Amino acid sequence: MPTDTQNTPTACLALADGTLFYGRGFGATGETVAELCFNTAMTGYQEIMTDPSYAGQVVTFTFPHIGNTGVTPEDDETADPVAAGMVVKWDPTEPSSWRSTDTLSNWLASRGRIAIGGVDTRRLTRAIRQQGAPHVALAHDPDGNFDTAALVAKARAFSGLEGLDLAKEVTCAQSYRWDEMRWAWPDGYTRQENAQHKVVAIDFGAKRNILRCLASAGCDVTVLPATATAEEVLAHNPDGVFLSNGPGDPAATGEYAVPMIKGVLEADLPVFGICLGHQMLALALGAKTVKMNHGHHGANHPVKDNDTGKVEITSMNHGFAVDSQTLPDGVLETHISLFDGSNCGIRLSDKPVFSVQHHPEASPGPQDSFYLFKKFADQMAARA
Repeated sequence: MPTDTQNTPTACLALADGTLFYGRGFGATGETVAELCFNTAMTGYQEIMTDPSYAGQVVTFTFPHIGNTGVTPEDDETADPVAAGMVVKWDPTEPSSWRSTDTLSNWLASRGRIAIGGVDTRRLTRAIRQQGAPHVALAHDPDGNFDTAALVAKARAFSGLEGLDLAKEVTCAQSYRWDEMRWAWPDGYTRQENAQHKVVAIDFGAKRNILRCLASAGCDVTVLPATATAEEVLAHNPDGVFLSNGPGDPAATGEYAVPMIKGVLEADLPVFGICLGHQMLALALGAKTVKMNHGHHGANHPVKDNDTGKVEITSMNHGFAVDSQTLPDGVLETHISLFDGSNCGIRLSDKPVFSVQHHPEASPGPQDSFYLFKKFADQMAARA
């Protein structure tokens, strides 16, 4: 392939069905293989790329202005990007934000993440919606040399996320304490110095802002790895247990997480779960999960609270869902998606145990769902 023209593609996205998308590469060079999803959020690309729930996925952004506010360490949801790569419509421009410390391209390159710009993301999004989340290979080569047959073969060889336990890959290596609260003007991030509730958070791929919301709700948070046992959790003598978000197939993670959750439930403690934690709780209670066609990924998802009739604008990121038809007696469906009616929340009828599929910490409303953290704190206070 010639390399002396300005229009030579420097990146290629190959779908398992043989479809090829060419564009301009930025970020790191090389290749990656993953599941492809799309995200409809207009802001928060850095938070999305560092959300551990995106492990094993390349993210297509439907909003074209990606990279225009640069990056800042304050917005990282974990230490490094976890999503395998990104696909955008327009090449990132020079950042225009007083908070920016680097460009998106430099940030991705320094962290080994590949990106492609100049792609018809509308066409790609339609394909995902109609055919389901495809397996893809994404390559970035500044010289524009691509073995497309090999890329398609690698995409076809990808095992997919079903049956894959990714929580073990993104969880913390050891326990740690967390006391940083939500960002607020003009002080930024401050520390919780008057915690009222002792919480153990199980890290299936926890976002930092979830931990901040717990701290802001008055919690003294101890984070444990995903593989923690019920005995290890209860040894901390918590007032409540939090089950975090995370990636992969909940049924696979449930092999070790479900026994832990069942042990915690027997201890009669308040329990709160988000995203994968919601799915883990449902499995522990006897329900089942299913793989969705293309999942829910965005910051504009309307969710109805069945208990109050309130509609919340929420952030979502999940490719699996709890099958509401399998909820056993005593487990009530509290929230549903107004896009497709899928389950978005459950609670026990006789215990302070509840969970939601959406991300209340992501502030798309922007404060529609913060009450969930207060609800958790109130439940612990009621049992003090």
